[in-house]
Amino acid sequence: MDRQKLITMFQTTASEVAERDFPELSEDSVIGNMGVDSLAMLEVVGEMERALKIQIPDDQLVGIETVGQLIDVVEKRLS
Repeated sequence: MDRQKLITMFQTTASEVAERDFPELSEDSVIGNMGVDSLAMLEVVGEMERALKIQIPDDQLVGIETVGQLIDVVEKRLS
């Protein structure tokens, strides 16, 4: 799956979890500034893990601040 599709997947999932739209989402978007707290972030990651049939260890999520950083981790787990 290409990077843009992963970003779109994040955007869709985050919109469902946060119950709001993120039309201006980019790789540089800071997840915390989007109103997605740590609990919602875990929910988003969990949905992406199920959809992509991957597992991301919690320690790899520590320090992730931007959408691009999360996509980097997802891509590593996909390869």
